[in-house]
Amino acid sequence: MVRSFRRGALAAVFALSLAPLAACAAGNDAQTLKVQPDSDSVTHGVIKVQNAVVLTQSAGNGPATVSARLFNNGDDAQTLQSVQLGSTRVTLADKDGGQTVSVPGHGTVLLGGKGNPSAVVDSGTEALRDGDVQNAVFEFSSSGPVAIQLNVIPATGDYQQFGPSSLPTTQAPTPSTTPTGSATPTGSATPKGTATPTGTATPTS
Repeated sequence: MVRSFRRGALAAVFALSLAPLAACAAGNDAQTLKVQPDSDSVTHGVIKVQNAVVLTQSAGNGPATVSARLFNNGDDAQTLQSVQLGSTRVTLADKDGGQTVSVPGHGTVLLGGKGNPSAVVDSGTEALRDGDVQNAVFEFSSSGPVAIQLNVIPATGDYQQFGPSSLPTTQAPTPSTTPTGSATPTGSATPKGTATPTGTATPTS
């Protein structure tokens, strides 16, 4: 009788000790369900697009740029062929001036910033409002399209070095002072006749 009572008491204590743990686990699971992954990072096959944003001029005018970190976990290089931002095309420019961006195998490339490839939004910024979210598609040569949503934010603070202000400026050509023509004469000054005397100077006395 005593042993049965003790066993029952121990079982009750053990059950009560597990109850708070079960409640905590349920609470953690419930909180975990509320946590959503970052909208500026997505993986498609061997390609990962991370920290992707649209950066606008802090002054509110001028071009906008797309900045992102591109990872290629495959063995072969892939080419970023285009970026579509909603219905707007984005102009790509590699470091060597090409219109596509190569991402080496098991390598990474940063879009935006001095010395890096750039992605400039073709249209003006009237359709881009800070705080909005834009649907974008990164088209790769082998992995195909990678869809992602990009936050639109001003290029200030830490983002300033990757925004439109980091784009190279085109200098106006300097006029040259070198004459473009020559002063070579087109004719000659050779006399056409002779000065042979026709008479003699005999004295007449």
